[in-house]
Amino acid sequence: MSTQTLLDHATHTMAAGSNSFAAAAKLFDPQTRRSVLMLYTWCRHCDDVIDDQTLGMQGSELDEEQAQKRLALLRIATLQAYEGLKMEEPAFAAFQEVALMHDIPSRLAFDHLDGFAMDVAGARYDTLNDTLRYCYHVAGVVGLMMAKVMGVHDERVLDRACDLGLAFQLTNIARDIIDDAAVGRCYLPAQWLHEAGLTPDNYALRENRLALAHVAARLIDAAEPYYASALAGVGALPPRCALAITTARSVYREIGVKVKAAGARAWETRARTSKSEKIALLMAAPGQVAMAKMKAVVPRAADLWQRPV
Repeated sequence: MSTQTLLDHATHTMAAGSNSFAAAAKLFDPQTRRSVLMLYTWCRHCDDVIDDQTLGMQGSELDEEQAQKRLALLRIATLQAYEGLKMEEPAFAAFQEVALMHDIPSRLAFDHLDGFAMDVAGARYDTLNDTLRYCYHVAGVVGLMMAKVMGVHDERVLDRACDLGLAFQLTNIARDIIDDAAVGRCYLPAQWLHEAGLTPDNYALRENRLALAHVAARLIDAAEPYYASALAGVGALPPRCALAITTARSVYREIGVKVKAAGARAWETRARTSKSEKIALLMAAPGQVAMAKMKAVVPRAADLWQRPV
């Protein structure tokens, strides 16, 4: 498979799968952008395989046995990619290139697949820490792999990259509560549902949207310290990487702001940022990066969830 073919496939995958991150990804230098696209392609492919989707569009519903078989095949193919075997599937050819080029630890890739295993098993989440553990597997670890692509080795900066992934996923969960419920998945802390007078059986009903909006707002608020922690780490990134990541952070954070502001109407339309809003957030990013570079990377707040090391 040619280098250009892989890049074209990765570019299409990013554009179709993540409008928010695709805009920010254009700010990377060409080589970093290529690697970021390649890594995203693999993550999107694995997610689609488990959910029987195409670029996030729902297909037929798989039973647990089918999903387990698909997960096993993903694990085998990931191991083969690390072993240097020829990859026929474009997403795995892309992953092999980026994983071997940037020395991404295999533990991170398999940690990511463990997140899909949690979905397959129908895991439930009693507390916020339980939800954050899921967020680590499906998004925090992606932040770690992306940071490796950007040449990060400092563990303190890697913590901040993981924090950004956690914040992104908390935002995703709040935005997609109703869509997830439609396929039998709930990532909200059961403890929070109980405190809002809701149950895992009734929280998604239209008549409960006001109470659900309070739970979603708590989730958006819970993301804030992770967004703040991530911003404190961008000063350690190469200049164009810092600009891209700061922009992506602002765009995703704004989605959460919109979800919270919409209240009970949050799930009538999918929350997103407009082109003009993205441009405004991009214009603000250089100043945020400059401020971050003026400060040393300080220790993370002690009460933030800590990634496994």
